[in-house]
Amino acid sequence: MTRTRTIRWIALIVAVAALGFFGWQQYRGTSPGVQAENAQKRSGSPAAKPVPVTIASVEKADFPAYLFGLGSVQGLNTVVVRTRVDGQINKIAFQEGQLVKEGDILAEIDPRPYRAAFDQAVAKKAQDEAHLANAKLDLHRYVSLGEFATKQQTDTQNSTVQQLIAQITGDVAAISNAKTQLDYATIRAPLAGVTGFRLVDQGNIVNASTQTGIVTIAQIEPIAVIFTAPEEQLPEIKAALASQPPMVIALSADGKRALSTGTLSLINNQVDVSSGTIRLKAIFENKDHALWPGQSVSTRLLVKTLKDAVVIPDDAIQHGSGGLYAFIVDQDNKANLRKIKVSQSVDGRSVVDEGLTPGQRVITSGQYRVQPGSLVSTAIADSAQAPAKVP
Repeated sequence: MTRTRTIRWIALIVAVAALGFFGWQQYRGTSPGVQAENAQKRSGSPAAKPVPVTIASVEKADFPAYLFGLGSVQGLNTVVVRTRVDGQINKIAFQEGQLVKEGDILAEIDPRPYRAAFDQAVAKKAQDEAHLANAKLDLHRYVSLGEFATKQQTDTQNSTVQQLIAQITGDVAAISNAKTQLDYATIRAPLAGVTGFRLVDQGNIVNASTQTGIVTIAQIEPIAVIFTAPEEQLPEIKAALASQPPMVIALSADGKRALSTGTLSLINNQVDVSSGTIRLKAIFENKDHALWPGQSVSTRLLVKTLKDAVVIPDDAIQHGSGGLYAFIVDQDNKANLRKIKVSQSVDGRSVVDEGLTPGQRVITSGQYRVQPGSLVSTAIADSAQAPAKVP
């Protein structure tokens, strides 16, 4: 009896202990701290893990204000070379696409008829000079005879001398004309430039009265770019041109590669009423021939430079339903949203008129995971994108 009772008591104690341990486990599992800890273990991430972002500083700097446009390149001067005399082309002295200097021989026309005319004019002058010399001797004889020669004979001989002098003057003009025609038989480049396609072949007969040219020459050093700007910008452009010729940058048609720099030389004398734009002309030295006639280009016209502007990278600017905004990082490494206003943007940088101050840190990447008040871990962004290099 005593042994049986002891076993019962032991079994009861074990059962009570088991129930107590089970109840304690249930209570511990329902506590808020444990639930959060279990949730963290299940999710595998800390509750307040900082969001990794890249930041850059808000800077104060001088910022160039450009007007962007589209234009086309054209030769500063373009000439269709034509013959000024008739004849057969004996020689073509240039290659298509060749760079020629002013005065270089381009073609030669059969010069024999014009050389013969020149020689004839020279001979006629020599003949008239001989007649003049004889007439002067006769006049001297009449004067020497004194009263033995009539006044009529003296006056007549004097008139003959004057006629021959005038005739020799005409001979000089005829020689000059014949020499000019002979020179025209050698066709020379009227300006320095690049030749285009040959328009006539050797052996052909050319005529001064026809409009067919021999070749076209386009001057490419310097070269011009014609582009447009909105008429609303005309006062700014005129003000910039009044102080000094403003800089113009010519870029590839996609605007990604700078080709050359030049200066604005001309504002057209009227606005195009159909498009509301004004045509502008810029001159480029073009020593490297980066610009070519007929090429389409993008243009940047420097109208002014903003002094001590607030500048941030374009990557920091976000677009929302309420307008533009950016995230800044405070001293506690928490993100704060700032609404901003932007006035200028070029080469990956923008001017902020309102919302930011120099020295603040703005988030340039990782914003899609950031909310106002989010804790962030920062990395410094690379330097701002540099302006396109100009050769």
